[in-house]
Amino acid sequence: MNNNNTHFLTWRRSAAKVVGSLIVSTALLLWTQPVAAASQRYGTKLCKEPGYTCVTVKRGQSWTSLFPNSYDREVVQRLNRMGTPIYSGMRIAVPVDLSHADLLSISPFPAKIASPGRKTIIVDPTKLAFGAYDTNGNLVHWGPVAMGRDYCPDLKRRCHSPTGTFHIYAKQGAGCKSKIFPIGKGGAPMPYCMFFDGGFALHGSNEVPGYNASHGCVRMLTEDAKWLNTQFVSVGNTTVIVRPY
Repeated sequence: MNNNNTHFLTWRRSAAKVVGSLIVSTALLLWTQPVAAASQRYGTKLCKEPGYTCVTVKRGQSWTSLFPNSYDREVVQRLNRMGTPIYSGMRIAVPVDLSHADLLSISPFPAKIASPGRKTIIVDPTKLAFGAYDTNGNLVHWGPVAMGRDYCPDLKRRCHSPTGTFHIYAKQGAGCKSKIFPIGKGGAPMPYCMFFDGGFALHGSNEVPGYNASHGCVRMLTEDAKWLNTQFVSVGNTTVIVRPY
Protein backbone atom coordinates (compact mmCIF):
# COMPACT_ATOMS: atom_id res chain seq x y z
CA MET A 1 0.00 0.00 0.00
CA ASN A 2 1.47 3.35 -0.99
CA ASN A 3 1.68 6.39 1.25
CA ASN A 4 -1.30 8.11 -0.42
CA ASN A 5 -3.59 5.19 0.36
CA THR A 6 -2.29 5.02 3.93
CA HIS A 7 -2.98 8.73 4.46
CA PHE A 8 -6.45 8.34 2.95
CA LEU A 9 -7.38 5.44 5.25
CA THR A 10 -6.07 7.31 8.27
CA TRP A 11 -8.12 10.38 7.32
CA ARG A 12 -11.24 8.28 6.73
CA ARG A 13 -10.94 6.59 10.13
CA SER A 14 -10.51 9.99 11.82
CA ALA A 15 -13.47 11.41 9.93
CA ALA A 16 -15.61 8.43 10.91
CA LYS A 17 -14.72 8.96 14.56
CA VAL A 18 -15.65 12.66 14.34
CA VAL A 19 -18.95 11.92 12.61
CA GLY A 20 -19.69 9.19 15.14
CA SER A 21 -19.01 11.57 18.00
CA LEU A 22 -21.26 14.20 16.45
CA ILE A 23 -24.09 11.69 16.04
CA VAL A 24 -23.77 10.58 19.65
CA SER A 25 -23.58 14.17 20.89
CA THR A 26 -26.62 15.17 18.84
CA ALA A 27 -28.58 12.16 20.05
CA LEU A 28 -27.72 12.96 23.65
CA LEU A 29 -28.73 16.59 23.15
CA LEU A 30 -32.08 15.61 21.63
CA TRP A 31 -32.68 13.09 24.41
CA THR A 32 -31.79 15.47 27.23
CA GLN A 33 -34.00 18.31 25.94
CA PRO A 34 -37.34 16.64 26.83
CA VAL A 35 -35.81 15.34 30.07
CA ALA A 36 -34.76 18.87 31.03
CA ALA A 37 -38.20 20.19 30.11
CA ALA A 38 -39.87 17.50 32.20
CA SER A 39 -37.76 18.40 35.22
CA GLN A 40 -38.89 22.03 34.90
CA ARG A 41 -42.56 21.23 34.32
CA TYR A 42 -44.73 22.53 37.15
CA GLY A 43 -46.89 19.44 37.46
CA THR A 44 -43.90 17.14 37.83
CA LYS A 45 -42.81 19.09 40.90
CA LEU A 46 -46.17 18.39 42.55
CA CYS A 47 -45.79 14.61 42.41
CA LYS A 48 -44.33 14.39 45.92
CA GLU A 49 -46.61 17.01 47.44
CA PRO A 50 -49.43 15.88 49.76
CA GLY A 51 -52.85 15.82 48.16
CA TYR A 52 -51.57 14.91 44.71
CA THR A 53 -50.71 11.78 42.80
CA CYS A 54 -48.93 11.51 39.49
CA VAL A 55 -50.12 9.68 36.39
CA THR A 56 -47.69 8.52 33.71
CA VAL A 57 -49.20 8.98 30.27
CA LYS A 58 -49.35 5.85 28.13
CA ARG A 59 -49.07 5.62 24.39
CA GLY A 60 -52.20 6.83 22.63
CA GLN A 61 -53.65 8.60 25.66
CA SER A 62 -54.80 12.21 25.51
CA TRP A 63 -56.26 14.76 27.89
CA THR A 64 -59.73 13.76 26.76
CA SER A 65 -59.24 10.01 27.09
CA LEU A 66 -57.70 10.35 30.55
CA PHE A 67 -60.27 12.89 31.79
CA PRO A 68 -63.54 12.55 29.83
CA ASN A 69 -65.29 14.99 32.16
CA SER A 70 -64.52 18.46 30.78
CA TYR A 71 -64.44 20.15 34.20
CA ASP A 72 -62.07 17.54 35.66
CA ARG A 73 -59.90 17.94 32.59
CA GLU A 74 -59.74 21.71 33.03
CA VAL A 75 -58.83 21.33 36.71
CA VAL A 76 -55.94 18.99 35.88
CA GLN A 77 -54.70 21.08 32.96
CA ARG A 78 -54.65 24.27 35.01
CA LEU A 79 -53.08 22.47 37.95
CA ASN A 80 -50.25 21.36 35.64
CA ARG A 81 -50.11 24.84 34.04
CA MET A 82 -50.52 23.26 30.63
CA GLY A 83 -52.29 24.08 27.41
CA THR A 84 -50.38 21.66 25.18
CA PRO A 85 -51.00 18.02 24.21
CA ILE A 86 -49.63 15.27 26.45
CA TYR A 87 -47.38 12.48 25.21
CA SER A 88 -46.29 9.00 26.21
CA GLY A 89 -44.04 8.97 29.27
CA MET A 90 -45.09 12.40 30.53
CA ARG A 91 -46.01 12.62 34.20
CA ILE A 92 -48.92 14.83 35.20
CA ALA A 93 -50.15 15.72 38.69
CA VAL A 94 -53.74 14.91 39.65
CA PRO A 95 -55.57 15.81 42.87
CA VAL A 96 -56.11 12.69 44.97
CA ASP A 97 -59.75 13.69 45.39
CA LEU A 98 -60.33 14.97 41.86
CA SER A 99 -64.11 14.57 42.08
CA HIS A 100 -64.26 17.25 44.79
CA ALA A 101 -61.54 19.56 43.44
CA ASP A 102 -62.50 22.88 41.90
CA LEU A 103 -60.64 25.63 40.13
CA LEU A 104 -60.63 28.04 43.05
CA SER A 105 -59.41 25.39 45.49
CA ILE A 106 -56.29 24.78 43.40
CA SER A 107 -55.57 28.46 42.80
CA PRO A 108 -52.01 29.45 43.81
CA PHE A 109 -53.30 32.90 44.76
CA PRO A 110 -55.31 33.97 47.82
CA ALA A 111 -59.04 34.51 47.31
CA LYS A 112 -58.75 38.01 48.80
CA ILE A 113 -56.08 40.70 48.95
CA ALA A 114 -56.10 44.26 50.30
CA SER A 115 -58.27 46.38 48.06
CA PRO A 116 -56.03 47.68 45.25
CA GLY A 117 -58.58 50.30 44.19
CA ARG A 118 -58.34 49.24 40.56
CA LYS A 119 -58.42 46.02 38.60
CA THR A 120 -55.13 44.19 39.07
CA ILE A 121 -53.46 41.24 37.38
CA ILE A 122 -50.71 39.52 39.39
CA VAL A 123 -48.32 37.36 37.37
CA ASP A 124 -45.91 34.96 39.07
CA PRO A 125 -43.09 33.27 37.10
CA THR A 126 -42.42 30.74 39.87
CA LYS A 127 -46.07 29.71 40.25
CA LEU A 128 -46.50 29.87 36.48
CA ALA A 129 -49.86 31.55 36.93
CA PHE A 130 -51.77 34.81 36.85
CA GLY A 131 -54.52 35.99 39.16
CA ALA A 132 -57.07 38.68 38.26
CA TYR A 133 -58.44 40.76 41.14
CA ASP A 134 -61.31 43.21 41.05
CA THR A 135 -61.14 46.69 42.57
CA ASN A 136 -62.15 45.30 45.97
CA GLY A 137 -59.34 42.72 45.99
CA ASN A 138 -61.44 39.65 45.19
CA LEU A 139 -59.89 36.94 43.01
CA VAL A 140 -62.22 36.61 40.03
CA HIS A 141 -60.13 34.46 37.69
CA TRP A 142 -56.76 32.74 37.43
CA GLY A 143 -54.90 30.57 34.97
CA PRO A 144 -51.57 29.14 33.84
CA VAL A 145 -48.85 31.15 32.13
CA ALA A 146 -45.48 30.60 30.49
CA MET A 147 -43.11 33.54 30.85
CA GLY A 148 -39.62 34.47 29.66
CA ARG A 149 -37.13 31.64 29.92
CA ASP A 150 -33.58 31.65 31.25
CA TYR A 151 -31.96 31.59 27.80
CA CYS A 152 -33.21 32.16 24.24
CA PRO A 153 -30.85 30.64 21.63
CA ASP A 154 -32.04 32.96 18.85
CA LEU A 155 -31.35 36.02 21.01
CA LYS A 156 -28.23 34.48 22.59
CA ARG A 157 -29.12 35.84 26.01
CA ARG A 158 -31.46 35.53 28.96
CA CYS A 159 -34.98 36.57 28.08
CA HIS A 160 -36.83 36.89 31.38
CA SER A 161 -40.06 38.85 31.45
CA PRO A 162 -39.76 42.35 32.96
CA THR A 163 -40.69 42.45 36.64
CA GLY A 164 -42.32 45.25 38.62
CA THR A 165 -45.58 47.20 38.51
CA PHE A 166 -46.99 48.27 35.17
CA HIS A 167 -50.26 49.31 33.53
CA ILE A 168 -51.96 48.00 30.40
CA TYR A 169 -51.42 50.77 27.84
CA ALA A 170 -52.75 49.08 24.68
CA LYS A 171 -54.57 45.96 23.56
CA GLN A 172 -55.59 44.25 20.33
CA GLY A 173 -57.96 41.47 19.37
CA ALA A 174 -57.68 37.95 18.01
CA GLY A 175 -55.49 39.01 15.08
CA CYS A 176 -52.64 40.47 17.14
CA LYS A 177 -49.20 39.36 15.88
CA SER A 178 -45.59 39.90 16.85
CA LYS A 179 -43.52 42.39 14.85
CA ILE A 180 -40.28 40.74 15.99
CA PHE A 181 -40.66 36.97 16.29
CA PRO A 182 -39.68 34.77 14.59
CA ILE A 183 -36.47 36.80 14.32
CA GLY A 184 -36.21 38.49 10.94
CA LYS A 185 -39.78 37.61 9.97
CA GLY A 186 -42.30 38.54 12.62
CA GLY A 187 -45.86 37.34 12.43
CA ALA A 188 -46.02 35.01 15.45
CA PRO A 189 -49.64 34.91 16.69
CA MET A 190 -50.33 36.86 19.91
CA PRO A 191 -54.15 36.69 20.11
CA TYR A 192 -55.84 39.14 22.47
CA CYS A 193 -52.54 40.85 23.31
CA MET A 194 -52.43 43.35 26.17
CA PHE A 195 -49.22 45.41 26.27
CA PHE A 196 -47.82 46.43 29.64
CA ASP A 197 -44.13 47.31 29.05
CA GLY A 198 -42.71 48.25 25.66
CA GLY A 199 -43.25 45.27 23.37
CA PHE A 200 -44.04 42.91 26.24
CA ALA A 201 -47.62 41.72 26.49
CA LEU A 202 -50.01 39.28 28.05
CA HIS A 203 -51.44 37.22 25.19
CA GLY A 204 -53.04 33.95 24.23
CA SER A 205 -50.97 31.01 23.02
CA ASN A 206 -51.19 27.34 22.07
CA GLU A 207 -47.80 26.83 23.75
CA VAL A 208 -48.27 26.93 27.51
CA PRO A 209 -46.16 23.86 28.35
CA GLY A 210 -45.93 23.91 32.14
CA TYR A 211 -42.62 25.78 32.32
CA ASN A 212 -41.31 29.20 31.28
CA ALA A 213 -40.72 29.11 27.55
CA SER A 214 -41.31 32.54 25.99
CA HIS A 215 -39.11 35.39 24.77
CA GLY A 216 -40.42 37.59 27.57
CA CYS A 217 -44.13 37.95 26.91
CA VAL A 218 -46.63 36.34 29.27
CA ARG A 219 -48.30 33.50 27.40
CA MET A 220 -51.62 32.23 28.68
CA LEU A 221 -54.45 30.05 27.46
CA THR A 222 -56.20 31.86 24.63
CA GLU A 223 -59.55 31.54 26.41
CA ASP A 224 -58.04 33.35 29.44
CA ALA A 225 -56.49 36.06 27.26
CA LYS A 226 -59.82 36.60 25.51
CA TRP A 227 -61.65 36.91 28.83
CA LEU A 228 -59.11 39.36 30.23
CA ASN A 229 -59.03 41.38 27.01
CA THR A 230 -62.77 41.64 26.50
CA GLN A 231 -64.23 41.34 30.00
CA PHE A 232 -61.65 42.62 32.46
CA VAL A 233 -58.89 44.89 31.19
CA SER A 234 -59.43 48.62 30.81
CA VAL A 235 -56.60 50.34 28.95
CA GLY A 236 -54.88 52.80 31.26
CA ASN A 237 -56.79 51.57 34.30
CA THR A 238 -55.58 48.01 34.85
CA THR A 239 -52.46 47.30 36.88
CA VAL A 240 -50.10 44.43 36.08
CA ILE A 241 -47.76 43.25 38.83
CA VAL A 242 -45.05 40.86 37.66
CA ARG A 243 -43.36 39.19 40.59
CA PRO A 244 -39.62 38.39 40.65
CA TYR A 245 -38.23 35.08 39.38
